[in-house]
Amino acid sequence: MSENHTETPRDSGPHQHAHAAPTTQQIRTVGQRRRAAEEKLEHHLEEARHKVEHHEETAHEATKDSAADGEK
Repeated sequence: MSENHTETPRDSGPHQHAHAAPTTQQIRTVGQRRRAAEEKLEHHLEEARHKVEHHEETAHEATKDSAADGEK
């Protein structure tokens, strides 16, 4: 038959480490990585915004040039 066994914090089973509280250093590392990822994302978003603005300006100028050529 099966045994009734409930794990306690003192059990040294294979999954105990996954449930342990993170250390201060681990929390700091996660925070640093998160900040770096957020900065990187913001940088990519800014680049994308500039590309869209540049593309829109170029398209607008091309439209104006085409209209001016049509009037001549």
